[in-house]
Amino acid sequence: MESTDAPEGNLVFHIVHPTDLAPASEVAFAHALKLALVTGAELDLLHVSRPGAPVGRDAFPGVGATLTRWGIPQPEAATVPPGTAGLRVGKIVGVDSNLVRSVVDYVAKHQTELVVLATHQRDGLERWLHAATAEPIARRAREMTLFIPSRAAGFVSAETGAVTLRRILIPVDRVPAPQPAVEALAALLAGVRCVEASIVLLHVGEGGEVPAVDTPLRDGWHWERELRGGKPVDAILDAATRIDADLIVMTTQGHQGLADALRGSTTERVIRGAHCPVLAVPEGSRAMARLFFR
Repeated sequence: MESTDAPEGNLVFHIVHPTDLAPASEVAFAHALKLALVTGAELDLLHVSRPGAPVGRDAFPGVGATLTRWGIPQPEAATVPPGTAGLRVGKIVGVDSNLVRSVVDYVAKHQTELVVLATHQRDGLERWLHAATAEPIARRAREMTLFIPSRAAGFVSAETGAVTLRRILIPVDRVPAPQPAVEALAALLAGVRCVEASIVLLHVGEGGEVPAVDTPLRDGWHWERELRGGKPVDAILDAATRIDADLIVMTTQGHQGLADALRGSTTERVIRGAHCPVLAVPEGSRAMARLFFR
């Protein structure tokens, strides 16, 4: 089913990028900065230090230097006050022994619509030996979250700022409803002025058909529907590899029962195995509320 056009209007006014300031987080920073540029959103770079290990603002990635490298020479951008024209980037240092709690509280207090996180993918025994942070932050914040795997180049070039979104995978099922993922992707593609994209709506199940989804009708956006059998996580990751996806977009509803609590939800397990960024879209997030109830 196709609707007449892509959704108009901005879904994102405030982006938070929690960062450990490590080189592996630079690609996630580039995505957060680019999305702030194209949406006009305020961007906060947030680092939470443990007590006794303070970090100065000069440890944050250079916003002005990055924009200059991208051909956008505005070194004053990082100091533009809120409410004025231009990009506003805040650099916030917090001190807390509980990183997840600190970030979740910040996201809630500052009415954040999008969180951009670098994630270090671990599974099995290694996952038990290292404290996970990205997944618990997203699960508890319940806002739209873009996960950038540490081994992925992503769809925003850290060197040039160029956006590459040619092939996108959206896993769809009846629960949770897939429409929020479709709407979020359409807003993203429109925001970055993507004129050509191939989007695969993948349903994993034995028999039946792909659930009905309203897909925005826009020249250059090609929507395909695919039905596959097998285990959902394996099928999603296989499909992403097969089409060489630049992005996976999934509606999420958090943990459902003891099994999810122990091994993670379907979205979390996809994040751990994906070779490209994953955009998780909670059904009740601020961005979705703005879209459907404006």
